[in-house]
Amino acid sequence: MNILFTICGRAGSKGVKNKNVKEMCGHPLVYYTLAAIKGYKDNHPDRNIYVALNTDSNLLVEIVRNQHYIEDVIFVNRKESLAGDVVAKVEVIKDTYLSVKNSTKMEFDAVVDLDITSPMRRVTDIEAVVDSLLDTPEYDLVFSVVKARRSPYFNMVEKKEDGMYRKICKSMYSTRQQTPQSYELNASIYAYRPGFLESVIDKTILDYNCGIVEMEDYLVLDIDSEDDFEMMQILYRYYSEKDESIVRC
Repeated sequence: MNILFTICGRAGSKGVKNKNVKEMCGHPLVYYTLAAIKGYKDNHPDRNIYVALNTDSNLLVEIVRNQHYIEDVIFVNRKESLAGDVVAKVEVIKDTYLSVKNSTKMEFDAVVDLDITSPMRRVTDIEAVVDSLLDTPEYDLVFSVVKARRSPYFNMVEKKEDGMYRKICKSMYSTRQQTPQSYELNASIYAYRPGFLESVIDKTILDYNCGIVEMEDYLVLDIDSEDDFEMMQILYRYYSEKDESIVRC
């Protein structure tokens, strides 16, 4: 079985300057992702693991070259057409996969993307996402989620055509407990079926056949500001002491 792990990181960032090359708790942020892949690889010696970094950052390439977690990382240059703010990440992952497939002549069973800015993971989370994809042929992709703290059926609103703010989804629920369970994508782990990445993707990924794996909500915090980054370090120090399964560098 052949599995390709992709790591995608652009140069620069608007919310947090150069966040993909920052250090967290004394280690480059990307090392937490590489350590997670190593943990998965160590747990599955029967699987051939390939790792590709897609970036336009020379500094990120240098940081990854100097790591000791994964040998033979494949470097894929980020195309200028895929470096914009409005480019869907799946297009970058697709380009990475096709580049690696063409260069290695290898057929893959799954393509797994791990986000650099979600450093708190457990190897078991990755295993659950990958296994869900492999075990369910109907899925085009599987991604990690957390239970939503708000419900579009009850206490989430949007501006309607008449200018008024009302619930996103029409409903007659009077309490949150009555509503269908909603989930938030936590942008940590995505596993794609290679055939899906080879197809024409002309909709958002959520419009295809998706599966989910739930993670603990404390493991992921969107890093969109310097304050978020500082909070991530605090959370990592606290939870890594309580939960030995959280990946460490």
